[in-house]
Amino acid sequence: MSKHQLLGMSGSLRKDATNRFLLRNAARLYGDAVYTEADLNLPLYDGDLEVADGIPDSVAQLATQIAEADAVIISTPEYNKMLTGVLKNALDWVSRVKPQPWEGKPVAVMSAAGGRAGGERAQASLVAAMTPFQPRLVIGPEIAVAGSSKEFDADGVLTNERYEANLTKLMAKLRAAVV
Repeated sequence: MSKHQLLGMSGSLRKDATNRFLLRNAARLYGDAVYTEADLNLPLYDGDLEVADGIPDSVAQLATQIAEADAVIISTPEYNKMLTGVLKNALDWVSRVKPQPWEGKPVAVMSAAGGRAGGERAQASLVAAMTPFQPRLVIGPEIAVAGSSKEFDADGVLTNERYEANLTKLMAKLRAAVV
């Protein structure tokens, strides 16, 4: 079998966001795969824009990346007790693409946040937002990196052994979900 295609989606646009670091650590622990990080810097969803111009090229590219991926990992910070607007906007745009690329896709969600809950509420809202798309969500162990700015070294490597052990388990489950 060829290498798996693994797509990472960060709910933060920041270049050095801890959620990007978490995705890269997840990809490393996933094992032998071609890893791509999606660009979620998309125009705001606007039905009038869609009617006038159709699906933007950047959204079509994201939908293609999702469709071609064997599995997807999504990591989001928590903004005001929810997933980020960046991530919700991407989900809203991709929901307009036919055929729907999420259906049956193995997906693992995780979060990294500055607070002590590590983004647990953001994950809950992300799962709720994903439900209509009918992906195959790979659940547990939950990865919610609290105080995330202190959990990665200067190179973005996760330094907490417990988080790494649970992330290893989650990535093994995600790999096993690929058929």
